[in-house]
Amino acid sequence: MTKPPRYFAGLSRNTFLLALASFFADISTEMLYPVLPVFLTETLKASGSIVGLIDGCAQAAQNVAQGISGSISDRLQKRKIFALAGFLLAAASKPLIGLSSVWQGVLGARLLDRIGTGTRSAPRDALIAASVGEPDRGRAFGLEGLGDNAGAFIGLLIALFLLSALRVDLRSVFFLAVVPGLMAFLMVLLVTERSAAVAAKSKIDIGLRRFPGTYWRYLLATAVFGLGNASTSFLILRSRDLGASLQTTIVIYAIFNLAAALISYPAGALSDRWSRRNLLLAAVLIFAAAYLGFALARGTVAIAALFVAYGLYQGIFRSVGKALAADLVPESLRASGVGWYSTTVGLLQLAASVIAGLLWDQVGHVAVFYYGAVLGGLGGVAFFALLPGSPQRT
Repeated sequence: MTKPPRYFAGLSRNTFLLALASFFADISTEMLYPVLPVFLTETLKASGSIVGLIDGCAQAAQNVAQGISGSISDRLQKRKIFALAGFLLAAASKPLIGLSSVWQGVLGARLLDRIGTGTRSAPRDALIAASVGEPDRGRAFGLEGLGDNAGAFIGLLIALFLLSALRVDLRSVFFLAVVPGLMAFLMVLLVTERSAAVAAKSKIDIGLRRFPGTYWRYLLATAVFGLGNASTSFLILRSRDLGASLQTTIVIYAIFNLAAALISYPAGALSDRWSRRNLLLAAVLIFAAAYLGFALARGTVAIAALFVAYGLYQGIFRSVGKALAADLVPESLRASGVGWYSTTVGLLQLAASVIAGLLWDQVGHVAVFYYGAVLGGLGGVAFFALLPGSPQRT
């Protein structure tokens, strides 16, 4: 086997397999994501509030499941079996969305999908952290973010090809998404799980009291920001609101994912040398500026540029945020630490999405984005005030 380029030095076979798993899983997910709000509002005649409720509940279910599975994974010191189960459930649930004739059916299927995603995510992230040494942790999470966002980009192109070139109906897209989902399952099947660094204890204390104070301050800052971080569905609906066609909206959303993919690995690698806190602060400020732009935008070109900015935020925040959560807890609590971090993100996104849905329906579409911009700014203040510039890494 040829030695990997220096740019990827320090990464292992497991790191690449897990990045490929994220790549295929996000092809499966993103084939559906930009289609779903259109399917809900135009096929099933659901309102904007219902879109916010479904996406918020689904995201919250994902991240609550992530915290729970992370805790159980830490207690048993087993990662791979939980990751496999989650990838399989997420793949199998996709066709159920296409079978739905009412929005309640979509809600149920999306909950199953996101529970599967949540079940796999924290154990997978613990496997990623264990696949490299501490000096390369940001690079490992950056590579996973690259795979995740590149898969999202490819998935959107596949959806666009199916809808535009092959004239496939919306429901059929949900059935075809199971194929890359099963490919993701296969990648994890090939991962080799090493023995836990902590000796085989019959019971590992995973009580929340074992998390250090800096970790709790990190969750608090994340919560302040998360209260304005609504579902990306509202960005898609905003594009439609300004006259973009479904195909154009998918292309713009693909550009967002490409931008996120391109920034993920450099951001993760940079965070191994510089302060992760400062990179997260930059990401949050980019988010606030992008949301303000969505409120003021008037044309498709402006929306496309704002999606690029939003993609930069997404790529930095995903890879660096998880790496910092892994930094702030002991190795034996790593799945729990990353899992409860993501639980915080998900629960606050539920609240943000419900608020955004109400603002969309009752106040005005642009109110969603003014609200998000303000909370993004407050989140930046929280990150700066509550976290040291160079936190101690475990």
